[in-house]
Amino acid sequence: MFFSIAIKRIKHFTSGTDTTLDDELVEILEQPSGWLIFIAGLWIVQVILAENLKPQVSEMLAKILNLSAIVAVAYIVYRTSPLLGEILRKLTLNTKTELDDLLVPYVPRLFQTAAIAVVVLKASELLLGASANALIGLLGGAGITFGLLLKDIIYDWFCTIVIYTDNLYRPGDWMMVEGIDGIVQVLEIGIRTTKLRLAKWDSIQKIPNSKMITGIVENWSQNPGSEQSFGINLILKIDGISAEKTAIICESLRELPKSINSLHDEGLIWLDRLEQNARVINIRVFSNNIDFYENSCEQLNIDILSLLEKEGINTLHLEFRTYLESYKQTWEKTGKSIN
Repeated sequence: MFFSIAIKRIKHFTSGTDTTLDDELVEILEQPSGWLIFIAGLWIVQVILAENLKPQVSEMLAKILNLSAIVAVAYIVYRTSPLLGEILRKLTLNTKTELDDLLVPYVPRLFQTAAIAVVVLKASELLLGASANALIGLLGGAGITFGLLLKDIIYDWFCTIVIYTDNLYRPGDWMMVEGIDGIVQVLEIGIRTTKLRLAKWDSIQKIPNSKMITGIVENWSQNPGSEQSFGINLILKIDGISAEKTAIICESLRELPKSINSLHDEGLIWLDRLEQNARVINIRVFSNNIDFYENSCEQLNIDILSLLEKEGINTLHLEFRTYLESYKQTWEKTGKSIN
């Protein structure tokens, strides 16, 4: 009656829907549903005949039927897990967070592993009896030992959640990472590691997520405001010029970013200090496009040299370098030095 009436009606109903997931689900449930009906029938027979059977036999039959029902349900869970993963994948397309997209592929495996574990434990309880508790304890101890061996990997998994929930960075972001020379771009955030592209060498480096949450990341792509901003810091040291000439140079430097399309118009230029006979001028401007960052630096340097030549500054007494204090701190922590 079930197969001739219920299943046919269900199939007729699902055939009218747009998705094929319900049709696949019915195909998966059809065979184990028959097993469950058969097991239910045997259970009714066992209940009716229980008074005519020895208690040990009746108890053993009840355990066998119980195990059979668990196996049927576990089979359903195992077979429907991929469909569950597909449903979750479609649901995550409508969410804003990317963490669920990363975790969804592992959900079907989790349910399949749980189904197998339940069947194994229940079968061991039936076959081994009292010894099953010892087996469960042994498996628990082995699980703890295995977990201690893989604690770093498990810690990386939880750190992945921290990266997404705290929005530390996302694929496509440009960053500075302590211990890496130059800027990097996030290519992929995996369940254990983050894949980075090193712009200076155009190479790939993977760093464990547990390291990426320790404050070593400076994210350029998450600057506040509606426009992107990538800092360019220079130090200009000029010997033997007057205060009036220094003021003229500083004012001219403030106008330079307006003439370079890839730079924001506003910059910070100030006379920072005097070092013996040298005037130390700090230059801080901001590129609006990371793709033209190097070109912006080059054009800025050329324009500064043109300005100094126009003002008659002798370049033999000029020190002109990129501001490297943050790089020095980074490399000193790694035991290296910068010349």
